[in-house]
Amino acid sequence: MSAEPVSAGPADPQPPSPPRFQEPYAMGESTIDQLTIDPTCRIEFGPGRVAALPELVSSLGMSRAFVVTDRGLRAAGIVDQVLKALDAAGVEHGVYDGVGANPSTGNVDEGAARARAFGPAVVVALGGGSVLDAAKGISLLVGNADAAAADADALWEALDGLPLIAIPTTSGTGAETNGFGVIEDTAACRKVYLGHPSVKPRIALLDPELTLGLPARITAATGIDALVHGIESLASRGANPVSAAYATQAVTMVGRWLPIAFDDGSNLEARAQLMLGAHLAGQALTISGLGLVHGIGHALTAHTGTPHGVALAAVLEEVLEFSAPAAQDAYEQTARALRLDPPADGDWARAAIDAVREISGALGIKQPLRELGVRPDLLGPLASGALADAVTRNAPRQPTEQDILGILEAAY
Repeated sequence: MSAEPVSAGPADPQPPSPPRFQEPYAMGESTIDQLTIDPTCRIEFGPGRVAALPELVSSLGMSRAFVVTDRGLRAAGIVDQVLKALDAAGVEHGVYDGVGANPSTGNVDEGAARARAFGPAVVVALGGGSVLDAAKGISLLVGNADAAAADADALWEALDGLPLIAIPTTSGTGAETNGFGVIEDTAACRKVYLGHPSVKPRIALLDPELTLGLPARITAATGIDALVHGIESLASRGANPVSAAYATQAVTMVGRWLPIAFDDGSNLEARAQLMLGAHLAGQALTISGLGLVHGIGHALTAHTGTPHGVALAAVLEEVLEFSAPAAQDAYEQTARALRLDPPADGDWARAAIDAVREISGALGIKQPLRELGVRPDLLGPLASGALADAVTRNAPRQPTEQDILGILEAAY
């Protein structure tokens, strides 16, 4: 890909702003500033719950479904499983299965054209975070016939999109909890935030049986994403007691069950606990916002095509080290959520970082940037792109471009 920097200038779209406080909150404080948090979505959770899809479509006032998915899930038989449930209930359906691993504006435009041709329906997003993100854009464009995905910055004030049901088939992205997607504008070599409140999924259908066949490497990549969501939510400048409650429980569940699901992908208990923990992490990030790990990860994926979770793992420990001076309380919360023994020296932040390093090591997911296709001349554009990304503004320690360059060099 081009080595042009990933841009997110003043006119570029941003994900919804998390709640803000005049001062960082502290657990146990008796007063806080005013706080408004919108509920996310209805949750339907449990093994075999996908069978309830027809009645969930009906509950949204429609009798037709447009399924957005990818060819891998079609080949794995998961799409057929969902379509059979719709057929059995007489729910008319259409399918778009062209979403790529890093969904592009082209995927969204093509899917929207198919959905418009199909007509009014509930959009059913079946897949990982890429599919869920693309489906939100498709739903939005159907309601705005003259718009294109590249118009992301103008679509925050758009007309409502179609109602959406999200069925994640991985445990990590939390994309079922919010109304925006991270989409690749291939022409500009950057990630854009495409979304609108109307395309926040009305229902999250969480069926852990759909993740039983997930390869270990994908379990690792998506699971580390969920863990990062929890940690960055705790440390975010937008954190508050509500997001911290979600994030703390998410870190506990993901930290315990991710290694088990990685080692034994057929363990339904581990798959179920990991899926619910990842969903809670998504609830947290939707309220608090994320941080620098994601800022760098977005830039890295845009330039090299590195899968999102792998990109995060490449710089996770280095960013935690950089942020630690400004995130002592959040890292202590992380360590306690991971059920670590009190450190003899009282350094909870060090204990948390070491524990994250151990989890990442057990998953075998961390790779040097040079093995991910990053050339030395790409480090500068990656640093500038990460600095410009909207999520970086939530980082507990605000970096300079030179700081980010140092992190990238350490991870190279």
